[in-house]
Amino acid sequence: MAGLTIKNLYKRYDNSGKKKNVQNDYAVKDLNLVAEQGEFIALLGPSGCGKTTTLRMTAGLEEITKGEIYIGDVLVNNLHPKDRHIGLAFEDYAMYPPLTVYDNIAFNLKAKGVDKAEIDRRVREIAPLMQCDDLLDKMPVKLSGGQKQRVNIARAIIRRPELLLMDEPLSHLDGKARQAMRTEIKRLINEIKCTTVYVTHDQLEAMSLADKIAIIDLGVLQQFGTPAEVYDDPVNEFVASFIGEPPMNILETTIVGESDHFLFTFENSNLRIVVPERYNNVVSNGFKCKVGVRPMDVLIGGADSKGSPEKVATFENLGDERRIGIHVGETLLMLITDDETRYKAGDIIKLEVRGEKTHLFDLKTGERIRER
Repeated sequence: MAGLTIKNLYKRYDNSGKKKNVQNDYAVKDLNLVAEQGEFIALLGPSGCGKTTTLRMTAGLEEITKGEIYIGDVLVNNLHPKDRHIGLAFEDYAMYPPLTVYDNIAFNLKAKGVDKAEIDRRVREIAPLMQCDDLLDKMPVKLSGGQKQRVNIARAIIRRPELLLMDEPLSHLDGKARQAMRTEIKRLINEIKCTTVYVTHDQLEAMSLADKIAIIDLGVLQQFGTPAEVYDDPVNEFVASFIGEPPMNILETTIVGESDHFLFTFENSNLRIVVPERYNNVVSNGFKCKVGVRPMDVLIGGADSKGSPEKVATFENLGDERRIGIHVGETLLMLITDDETRYKAGDIIKLEVRGEKTHLFDLKTGERIRER
């Protein structure tokens, strides 16, 4: 087991003959990241953001344009993939169809000339961890997607890698299988205690599996922290809107001063929200910015509530929770409630907002505006 250190990493592809996108000249740009021994790190971001490119450079499958990658204390920039002591599990299972599950798992060890008795011992040791010990005599064509992925991961960890790299391993599975495999992966990593880098575009996977999450956009690291840190304390609008389901409500607002306090006001809406006092030293009358609040921090007030009366635009009953949409100007503000009342479009509810849970973002840059 070893840690991973990425220093000032850049990746630029040769786009000769194509019109260059100046904004996104690099697939990965000045990426710095440290995974301590035994940590589970998720690389999270939209498709094309550079997370898989980062993983492939770490594995040695892509050349590095600039920067350094260390596995443990070893600089691996120029090392062949087979010499990096890594295990790889991709979204494509890539099993060998003519071989049994046993032989698929054992393939890498056989290629290295490992003794047959040692191979058998390690296959029998790994297979129960991935709950595929009852599949060893089967052929790949007989396996379900979830079973194939278990074998795929078993094949990666049988090498006893210092670093396990996983590239969207659950993307081909349906919802129920994905949930089951998330649990299996979490259990496995806790048992083998291997440093793991996991690429995904699914924030639920990242939040439920990872010790820390690296959120990437357009090749640039936006924020690196624990799931709680990126959820509760996002550094910018992109992170705030990418983490959370449903995503954070983000609305343009104009601050209005009223006697001894300020109010968030919104164009073409009567909604008013009291600005928390902690922002008093960064806002002023007429100040424009964006305000973000998560759907669970928007509440339905009771009969004696002083909340703003608002008209229901949408209502979704998901069983364990209800989602209500309210038009605030041109934006649909979402709230989540466990209130069992069934609403319909046009119903009036009193809207309350936990002001202390709001976040402010710069109107132009999207960066977080913090209280001083």
